[in-house]
Amino acid sequence: MAAHPGYTVVSYVNTSAAVKACTDIVVTSTNARKIIETLPPEEKIIFGPDRNLGSYISAVTGREMLLWDGACHVHEQFSAEKIRQMKAEHPGAVVLAHPECKSAVVDVADVVGSTAALLKYAVAHPGQREFIVATENGILHEMRKQCPAQVFIPAPVEDAAAGCSECNFMRLNTMEKLYRCLKDESPEIQVDPEVSQKAVRCIRRMLDISARYKL
Repeated sequence: MAAHPGYTVVSYVNTSAAVKACTDIVVTSTNARKIIETLPPEEKIIFGPDRNLGSYISAVTGREMLLWDGACHVHEQFSAEKIRQMKAEHPGAVVLAHPECKSAVVDVADVVGSTAALLKYAVAHPGQREFIVATENGILHEMRKQCPAQVFIPAPVEDAAAGCSECNFMRLNTMEKLYRCLKDESPEIQVDPEVSQKAVRCIRRMLDISARYKL
């Protein structure tokens, strides 16, 4: 921020309170494009922490933005070339991709959207037999649950030996931990009051913009 005075900082919602305290507007993968489009064309923007999401938003809005050099370890793994090969093996399949994927993967996708948007698309197209899904594979359970007659195939990653499309950090959450959290109300997370007060402003601004423009 100090190196780029006069810039509006837009951060993805999956960030720490400390990052939010340095942020002007927080966004989700669902509303990021719409929020950016409400900002004046001359407004200078820093977008973080995901460079792939920022690159996608920049491409679809035509807005030049300074992108923080960070990325989701899951979405970075998908292979555009292997997806093309899989598509050749399943010629009728529709490729669904999250905008946090690399641009090469986004380019090969038929539908790009947030996790909720991809699920909504599948539900809205019951006649579509197969989908290749390039996002965290936890969504496949819900897709199969809501669309039992359809086939959902996890998109292949660059190095199958290095892992699959599961988020290591999300897997740290378990039903037992959730139960203990609700039962014992612990562990308690302490956030510095000054950081908390600053962090909430970017969330309120997102909500204000969403209400004003009916996003």
